[in-house]
Formats: sequence, C-alpha cells, structure tokens
Amino acid sequence: MTTPLIKSYRSAAEVAGRRIVAFTGTGSDVAAATSGTAQTFGISTPLGAGAGEMLDVVLSGIGEVQLGGAVDAGDPLTADADGKGVVAGPVAGSVIRYAAFALSDGVENDIIPVLVVPGIINTPA
Repeated sequence: MTTPLIKSYRSAAEVAGRRIVAFTGTGSDVAAATSGTAQTFGISTPLGAGAGEMLDVVLSGIGEVQLGGAVDAGDPLTADADGKGVVAGPVAGSVIRYAAFALSDGVENDIIPVLVVPGIINTPA
C-alpha cells in the first residue's frame, strides 16, 4: 500500500470528493478547478468539504478522481467545469495544466485511480 502526500487547505466553496482542485487567488484558499488553465495542484480526498471548511488534498501519490469524460490509462488529466477529470490536450497558444495521470481506462462519472503529479502542457501559437 502506498501513502499519498495529503495536506489540508481552506475551501473557498463547497468541493465534492475526488475533484481536481486549484488555488483561488485568495491566499491559499482552494476550490474545484473549472478549466484546464486553472492553477490546479491536486485532487480532493473522497470526503470533500463545505465552504469555509478544511479540505484534504492529495498533492502527490495515488489518489482517485471522478471523470467528466472518457479517458485511457496513461492520459494526463485536467479539470472540466465541475472539477472532474478529463483528458488534457494541447491548445495552440495556451498553457494547459494537468493534475494527474490516469491509471486505468474510464468513462464519464467513473471513479478511477490516478497518479497525482501536476504539470503543464505548453503549446506555442
């Protein structure tokens, strides 16, 4: 069994469990990420949190994410509008941030294991 690195952050809004999270720009407050360009950095643990509560976030290691679309094992995952994991792909002239890599195939609303390792896809215009 592996133990992920988990840290607690104040949640600026309600965040469901197994969502990709991002910093809000207000101190170290976090919320569910709403796009691939958000400052994503981890995934909420299964419990989630309400607004103003402390949210446990997996910063690295093995976690779980709920999917917003079909993915294949090995795909880098970014957030859809609800913080669910979707395939992160290059967008000309944009920096897309991913939070994890899928460790299994899945379709919309599946919960799959992921390797949390944030990064970016920087594509020239």
